[in-house]
Amino acid sequence: MDITTAVQQVPLNNYIVLSIMLFSIGVMGMLLRRNAIIAFMSIELMLNAVNLLMVAFSAFKGDSSGQVFVFFIMVVAAAEVAIGLAILAMVHRNSGSVDINHLNKLKW
Repeated sequence: MDITTAVQQVPLNNYIVLSIMLFSIGVMGMLLRRNAIIAFMSIELMLNAVNLLMVAFSAFKGDSSGQVFVFFIMVVAAAEVAIGLAILAMVHRNSGSVDINHLNKLKW
């Protein structure tokens, strides 16, 4: 059994509900937490929720263009995390904390 038939066996509504739940958890993590690592994880969770929905729609439509687009989104997300963690390491080295409120020290 290939992946498209496995994805098509589950109703599309289930993928939509799961994606909405994952995206909502990511948004709540961004709004309620002040830790930069949690913020990065929340952004990744939101991106993965969108990726899941795009793969599901792509499989149900029978077109692989959505899956190719998901690959590019994952590459950009990996680059974002690498740059974000580098900035976070510099902030932690200078201030000793990963609290988002300490990022105002980067201002001129």
